[in-house]
Amino acid sequence: MNLRPKASLTEQEVQTGLKLVIGDGLAAEAMTTLTGGAFLVAMALLLGASNFQIGLLAGMPTFTNLFQLLSIWLVRRYNNRRAIAVLCALLARIPLLVVGLLVWTLGFNTSVAAVIFFLFFYYFFGSVAGPSWNSWIKDLVPERSMGAYFSRRGSYTQTLNVVLSFTAALLVDYVKKHYPAYELTTYAILFMGGGAMGIAGGFILAVAPEPASFLDRENMFRLLSRPLRNKNFRQLLIFNSAWVFALNIATPFFTVFMMKGLGLSLSYIIGLTILSQLSSILTIRIWGIFADRYSNKTIIAISAPFYITCIVAWCFVGIYSQLYANLILLAAIHIVTGISTAGVNLSLTNIGLKLAPREDAIVYLSANNIITAFFSSIAPLIGGVLADIFTQRHLVIDATWTSPRVHRTLHLVALHDWNFLFLLGAILALIALDLLGWVRETGEVKKDVVVRIMRSSIKNNLKDAFIIGHLITWRSQFLDMLRKKSAERE
Repeated sequence: MNLRPKASLTEQEVQTGLKLVIGDGLAAEAMTTLTGGAFLVAMALLLGASNFQIGLLAGMPTFTNLFQLLSIWLVRRYNNRRAIAVLCALLARIPLLVVGLLVWTLGFNTSVAAVIFFLFFYYFFGSVAGPSWNSWIKDLVPERSMGAYFSRRGSYTQTLNVVLSFTAALLVDYVKKHYPAYELTTYAILFMGGGAMGIAGGFILAVAPEPASFLDRENMFRLLSRPLRNKNFRQLLIFNSAWVFALNIATPFFTVFMMKGLGLSLSYIIGLTILSQLSSILTIRIWGIFADRYSNKTIIAISAPFYITCIVAWCFVGIYSQLYANLILLAAIHIVTGISTAGVNLSLTNIGLKLAPREDAIVYLSANNIITAFFSSIAPLIGGVLADIFTQRHLVIDATWTSPRVHRTLHLVALHDWNFLFLLGAILALIALDLLGWVRETGEVKKDVVVRIMRSSIKNNLKDAFIIGHLITWRSQFLDMLRKKSAERE
């Protein structure tokens, strides 16, 4: 297998490479869907994981980003980003097979600590592969279409996530209901299947071409200090660090709250996740188009407040005991979350790529990942400790109406356990959002202007699709209706 970079790439090689990167993205998405998120939390809880261990599992993917320094050293040493990304990706995905085999063999005797141990190597090698992949893809994807490309790639991977996660959730709930003794075995199979798909994706990625690059052989620490000396990029680092800390205080415990606090089955949880994914799929390309046309910073400023509102809304889930009321609120939260996170995540990725100088991209992106990794990884650990502290604490605010014939009590606020974390996360995220104003991006357009343009564009698209479209096809629709009526009479 030839993993050497080329001095220059033809247009055909670039287009082929972009398709292969999407192929690897689909394989990696299948892997992370089956071995992460609700499935990992459910398996950990089944094995008896504590709140702190859940926080550790949530923080480990970002904590291991601290080892991205190794990626920079390897790129400087060998100047071959593709080889480093591919080999580390393959090494990262083998531990998933080991975890699956471990759970398959030992069952409930499997230690949560052992699962965490092997998953550390999964995240470790994945983190080492990350900077090489980011720098390589930055040079491969044309900058003028970066937003459109990653939004298209994101819509494909999210569609796969929807189909695969729902199918797996139905399988798990079916086994849990009819063959409960094999529930843990089912998770083991998911891990082995996810690991196999991830390894296949690594081989697909190995075929994608790499344009040659050169990394300055300056002292490592002096090299890493460059992003910190760049005032604008430093402001982005401050915002990113505050933002990820705020979110990771709360978000890792949403699934735990639904499982333990509300008693929802995995099918409900994955169904809500799919609802969020569908909302994201339907809007991510719109965000990508507007990010390319205006600025990523503006898209974050528009979408982030909606996400913060969703975190606040989690505080009101479970106030009433009726299942349908909680499901309606959860559905609304997940829909808005999907729409908002599509804009936030896409724009955060793109703005980092855009503000990083081409010749030092791997250094800037690694510095961003390493610094934000620290804040992102300690947040769920702090959240896990706080969740245990808040277990014995409640804050209830009611409104009571009393009359000769009526006595009604309306629950306004009922905070307990994880709800305190959600409120704290929302407050910290709101504070972090103010830091975005310090960042400067080329081609930046004011938020109010983009909101007005987006509203007008969406309104016109709806008008074209529903009003003008029906006017153009009214004759054929009318004739089809007559034919159906005639057929029913006969």
